[in-house]
Amino acid sequence: CSLASVLVLLPFQLVAQWPFSVPSTPSAQRNAVNAVRAQVSWLQNATRTAPKNGEPGYGNVQQMFEGLRHTYAGFKQTLTPQQLMQGANSLAELDAGLDILQEAFLYYQQDRTDGQPVGLALRDLCQDLRQGSAVWLQEFNKICSRLRVGWG
Repeated sequence: CSLASVLVLLPFQLVAQWPFSVPSTPSAQRNAVNAVRAQVSWLQNATRTAPKNGEPGYGNVQQMFEGLRHTYAGFKQTLTPQQLMQGANSLAELDAGLDILQEAFLYYQQDRTDGQPVGLALRDLCQDLRQGSAVWLQEFNKICSRLRVGWG
């Protein structure tokens, strides 16, 4: 995990623990949307390099995926009650999409248990995560547009 990724995630991890409400301003929402997009980009970059790095590559991919989950949770905290109500089903689908992507890690573990070499198992994991996160991001962007996230 790079220092830049930690610095981008830090505000959202702190927000998740902050006892007061998170601002629902257009600016806060735009920042949160951009943080989610950046986290997807970092995840996808990690999936491109991980197969060459073995177990440390796996750890990096897993860390980037968890970062996406935390950043997305921080994003949802910036939504207004009206946006949350209007987008409840769509946001639940995005949550379910992350759960489905998480299953790729289970498949990786099963491949390793079945004796598949790290590089091959990691290649499959990374391909699934790269493709899946691209689809997830497309849906995220559509939902943000439909809910008018970050609009003034």
